[in-house]
Amino acid sequence: MMIDISPRSIGNLNADPALPDHLYLPFEGGDIGPGHAFNPVTGVPYEPEMVLRGDFTRVLAEFWADGPDSETPPGHWFTILNDATSHPDFDWRWNGQGEPLEPSAWLARAYRLLGGAMHDAAIAAWSIKGHYDFVRPISAIRYMLSKGQSSDPTLSNFDPEGVPLMEGVFEIIEAGDPILTWMPQALGTVKVHQWVPDSETGVSSFEWRAGCSWWPYQRPTFVTPPFAGYVSGHSTFSRAAAGVLAHATGSSYFPGGLGTYEVEAEAFLAFESGPTSSFTLQWATYRDAADQCALSRIWGGIHPPMDDIRGRVVGSAVAERAIEAFEEAALAVGYGASCLTDLNANGTVGTSDLLILLSDFGNDCDPD
Repeated sequence: MMIDISPRSIGNLNADPALPDHLYLPFEGGDIGPGHAFNPVTGVPYEPEMVLRGDFTRVLAEFWADGPDSETPPGHWFTILNDATSHPDFDWRWNGQGEPLEPSAWLARAYRLLGGAMHDAAIAAWSIKGHYDFVRPISAIRYMLSKGQSSDPTLSNFDPEGVPLMEGVFEIIEAGDPILTWMPQALGTVKVHQWVPDSETGVSSFEWRAGCSWWPYQRPTFVTPPFAGYVSGHSTFSRAAAGVLAHATGSSYFPGGLGTYEVEAEAFLAFESGPTSSFTLQWATYRDAADQCALSRIWGGIHPPMDDIRGRVVGSAVAERAIEAFEEAALAVGYGASCLTDLNANGTVGTSDLLILLSDFGNDCDPD
C-alpha cells in the first residue's frame, strides 16, 4: 500500500480533543489531518512523496521512540530545535518580533524555555501516570484475548471483556484452520493477526496466532515500559515542545515551511530489517511533527488513543503556562533596578533562575 507522506496529505490536524475516536483511521492507519494546500513560505504546493505504508509506519515507531541509543523523548525536541536553527533562512528574532538577536542569546532563551516546558510536562504526565496507574496495550489486549470475544453472544467463547471480532484482525479459529495442525485445542477460540519478531535474523513476519501472545512493535526487551500508560509522555512532551517552538520562532511552521529527516533503506530500523526503500520524513509545522510523534506510540503498540489525546491536551496547557511564566519573568528582569530583590521577595522566580535570565536578557541589575 503506497501513501503520500508529504505535508500535502498529512498534518494540519485541528480536531476536538473531546472526540478521540474521530481522530484516527483505524484500518488505513494515521489520523484525519487533511494536510496543507500549499507551503505558506514558498507559496507553492508541497510535492507529494509516495512511500510504502509499512515502511512509513515502522520507521515512525522507531524514529520517535528514543531510548538507550539516542536522545530521550524530550531531548528529541532539542535536536529538532537545533536543526531548525541550522536552516539558512532561520529568523533570529525572538517570537518573530523586534530586532534579530545574536544566535547565542536566542538559543539561551529557547533552551531555557524548552527545558522548563519539558520539565513541567514530565511532572504533569507522571503525576497523572502515578495517580491512575493505567494498563498498557500488551496487558490489556492479552487479557481480552484470554476472555474470548465480545461480538457474538451466541458463541461459547463470548465474554463482554473479550476482543471484538474484526475481519483480518480478530477471528474465530474454525475447522480446517492451519493453526489446528499444531494446536488442535484452539478450535473455536480467537486468533489475532500480529507482528512476530525474530531477533536473531531480523526478518520478522506477520502471522495468525492463537492464545495470548500479541506483541507491540517494539524491541523484544522493551515490550512494556516500566511505568503506567495514561497519559502518554510522548504526546505530552511533543505538544508542549511544539507550542514552545512556535512561540520562540514566531511561526507555527518550520523554517522554509518544511522540516525533514532522511531515512536510509535497510539501515534505519533496529526492531527488524528495513525499511525497503529510502525516503524523507516531512512536516510543515511543529504541531504536525508533535502529532506524528504521538501517533507513533499507537502504531508502536505502546499507547491506546485515550493515552494519546489526553496527553496532547495536557501538553498544550503546559506550553501555554510555561510561555506565560517565562515571558513574565523576562519582562520583569528587563526593567532592572531592584529586580533581584523584588522578584525573590514576591516568590516569582528563584535566584538561580534570575541569574540565568540576567545573563540572557540583560538589564542594569548588579548580579552581586
